[in-house]
Order: sequence, then structure tokens, then C-alpha cells
Amino acid sequence: MKKRVMIIGAIQAGKSSLVKALFNDEQPARKTQALEYRDWLIDTPGEYSENPMYYRTLMATSLEAGAILMVQDATRERNYFPPGFSTGFPQPCIGVITKIDHSTADVSRAERFLRQSLGDAPVFATSSFTREGIAELIEHLKNMEIV
Repeated sequence: MKKRVMIIGAIQAGKSSLVKALFNDEQPARKTQALEYRDWLIDTPGEYSENPMYYRTLMATSLEAGAILMVQDATRERNYFPPGFSTGFPQPCIGVITKIDHSTADVSRAERFLRQSLGDAPVFATSSFTREGIAELIEHLKNMEIV
């Protein structure tokens, strides 16, 4: 049985669109209201990352995962993850920058934000719209024997 990957990030960070891109799903993305399990992936609501009250739920759910995808929107001007947040998970964490094709995207800033919370873990810059970076992310997950 393959491991799952849990995806976390702020509200409207592009998590659901990223999930659609990872599964090559053409349906429009919709707001995740609760934990959603799909094949090898666990999608979490953005509120779980933005509200420390839900951190316990993230930590407990992470025990079902082999890796954590920490998503940072390239258009956001702040980091929604606390410094060193990835150290709270026993699994490897991977950074994913979303919306890199947006006109206000600042990929360097997004990576700096992720590095504050993620350290020197791998970071992938992606666009769910153009699919840039999606194949590389999937290949990395395959190498981790998740996909």
C-alpha cells in the first residue's frame, strides 16, 4: 500500500487547484470544507493552517501521511505558517509555491516564506493553470514512493 501525502496551506492558497492538477482533473476547484481523502492524498481546509486551534488536527492527521505538502501562494504578502512549522511533523515536508503564473506573483518572496517554516526541504514552484512544475512535483513524490 502506498503512502498518502497531506496538503496544507492557507485559505485560497491554491491547494484544491493543485490537487486537481496532480490528478489531471478538469473539474473546477471548490472550497474544501473538511478533511478529504482522495486516492493517495489528504486535502485539508485552509482554516486548519491559519488557526492554531486546528494544529492538533493537522498533527494527528499527518500520522496517516508519508509526506506533507506545505503550500504557499506566490501572490500572498505574508506567511501563514509559523517559523519552523515543519519540525512539528514526523514526516518529510515539501514546499509548493502556487500561482506562479499570476501577474502579481513573487516566487522569491514565497520561497523565503516557505524557508522560514520549512528549512532546506525541497520546494517546487507550480501553476495549476499552465501545469508548470506539476510533473516535477509528481516525479518527486514517485521517488518517495507516494504516487
